Amino acid sequence: MAEDRRDRYLVTPAQLQDMMEGGNPPSILAMQSVNPYTGRVSERARRVPGAVDAEVYTEFAGPASREGGHRPLPDINALQACARRWGLQHGQTVIVYDDDRNMTAARAWWVLRWAGLADVRVLDGGLPAWQAAGMPVAHVPGLPTPSTITLSPGHMPELDAAAAEHLARAGVLLDARIRPNFIGGPVAANQAPRGHIPGARSAPAHDNLTDPGPFTDNATLREMYRALGADGTRQVGVYCGAGMSAAVTVLALAAIGIEAAMYVGSWSAWVGEPGRSVTIGADPG
Repeated sequence: MAEDRRDRYLVTPAQLQDMMEGGNPPSILAMQSVNPYTGRVSERARRVPGAVDAEVYTEFAGPASREGGHRPLPDINALQACARRWGLQHGQTVIVYDDDRNMTAARAWWVLRWAGLADVRVLDGGLPAWQAAGMPVAHVPGLPTPSTITLSPGHMPELDAAAAEHLARAGVLLDARIRPNFIGGPVAANQAPRGHIPGARSAPAHDNLTDPGPFTDNATLREMYRALGADGTRQVGVYCGAGMSAAVTVLALAAIGIEAAMYVGSWSAWVGEPGRSVTIGADPG
C-alpha cells in the first residue's frame, strides 16, 4: 500500500498559522487570475497575511503553441525572474493557494516543483478555508525581499504525446477533465475535437475535492484511484485540457504516495497535432 504523504504536499489553515509563527516562516504565494472560461476575477481584496501576488495564467505558463498546447511550461529564465521577485529561496517552504478550490494553485505547485523547489505545499481549501477557520486576513500584498535563487527545469515527471499514448495502454493514463469533454461528441465548425486519448480513463479533477473545497480524505482518494488502476503498482500519467486541472490530480495522487507524470500540453496539444486518434464515448477505448 502506498504511503500517506499528505502533510508533505497539503497544509491546513492551522498548520500554516503555526508555520507562520515559527522560526522559519514560509514564503506564501496567492494565485491571482481571471478564469479564461467564466471571466471570473479571483479574490484580490483579502489575502493570507504576507502573501505575495502571482499571476497563474501568465507567470506559470508560456505562450500557446500548436506543439505545446494552450498553456505550456514557462520559460525557466522568466520563471526564475519571478521567483526572485517573490523572494523565494531554496531550503525554505513555499505555500501556494487560491480562492478557487486549488484549481490554479495546484498548477503553481507543480511548476515550482518542476523548477527545482523541493518543499512546495498547497493550502488545503485555499483562502475560503483560511477564512472559515477564523484566521486573520490582510488587504494588501506582502513585500518580499528579492532573492538570487537559481531554478532549473525537469524536476517533475512529464509526458509528451507519444509517451501519453503508450502509457494509456501499458500503464494508467487519467483524464482529469469533466466527463462531458472526455466523452466528446459533435463540435461546431473550426472547433477542436472532443473526446479522449484512446485508452485513457476518466478521472475528473473535481472528484478529488469535498464540497467545501479541501481535498477529500486519503482513504477515499486511495479507493477512488485503486478502482481506476492507480494503486501504486503501475506507472500513472495525467492530462486535462491544457495542464491545469491535471496538476490537481497529480497533487492528490502525491498525497497518497503515488507518483504520476503530467502531460503538460494535454488535450490542447494532442488535438493540435494532425493525425492523433480521438476516442468518443465513456469507455477508455
